[in-house]
This record gives sequence, structure tokens and C-alpha cells, in this order.
Amino acid sequence: MTVTKFIFAALGCALVAAPAAAQAGGTIGSDAAACNSNDGPAIRVNVTGLKDRTGRLKLELYPATKDDFLKDDHDLEREGKTFRRVWADMPASGPVALCIKAPHPGTYALFFTHDRDGKNKFNFWKDGAGVPSNDKLGRSKPDVDEAEISVGTGITVANIRAQYLRGLSGFGPLKN
Repeated sequence: MTVTKFIFAALGCALVAAPAAAQAGGTIGSDAAACNSNDGPAIRVNVTGLKDRTGRLKLELYPATKDDFLKDDHDLEREGKTFRRVWADMPASGPVALCIKAPHPGTYALFFTHDRDGKNKFNFWKDGAGVPSNDKLGRSKPDVDEAEISVGTGITVANIRAQYLRGLSGFGPLKN
């Protein structure tokens, strides 16, 4: 094999292996490329405390105002306000990190959901949720200040611990 053929063969192997390596060590979701290539502004969310490896994962980015946080996405879009949603299939194993792009640096509200049954409708009894503050969610909608995140020009990292219904006290993290 000539040196030229060897170089092209090696490059071909590297290009085929690159997406698998990026997926294994990077982020998941429809905006994963932004975090994997350091193309901000974006948020990389490291998720812990998952109940199981079923269903899908979702991140939503809202304006950081009380009136707009968790408001219907169609209303926000009609009003010309920030809203972004990314989905990811649950990985079978390993750490879970999702990426969501932000339109520009600033302060936003971020909400995570573990859609365990895959029906794209929050099931209070089964699904999990979380916010960047990791405060216990309880039985009511989280306050916008619990979900606030400041996003810079690069990749902002947040750690969210998933919470699930835990009896009469409402949502909270699972005990390990």
C-alpha cells in the first residue's frame, strides 16, 4: 500500500468512527451538534437521578418571566417570544447529557422532562421533571426563579437532578 492510499484509508476510518465517538462522549438531542462542536450559545444539561431508561427526554427553553414560563409554545411563538424544545431518545446506559441552543446570550428559564411513557403529554403519576436550581418541585408548578439560567456566548453547563412523584409531598429526587 502506498503512503497516499494509507493516509486516505486512515482518514476514512477516522471519519466513520467520529460520529460514534461524539455520541458516546458528547450530548444527545436534536441540538447535540452545537454542544459537541462548542457552537454556542447553548446549554449542556447533565441529567442525574433518572428513575429508569424508558421513554424520551425533553428540554424546553422559555423567557425568564413569571407569565411566560411553561406557557403554551404556540402562544409564545405567536407573540414572537423565545421558545425552543429539543427531544432525545433515552440512551440505554451511561451518563445523560442533552444540549439546547439559545437564540443569544441572556437569561432564560429551562425545564427538563422525562417522558417515560413516550406519549408527549406530561403524566403527573409517572413522568419526571427538573429545573436547574434542583430545588424540590413539590406539588405545584415551579417558580421561574428555580428554572432561571444565564447563558453566555459559549456552552453553559447545568446539572439537573430528575424528580418524580413521591407520595403526598409531591415531586422530589429519588433516594439512592
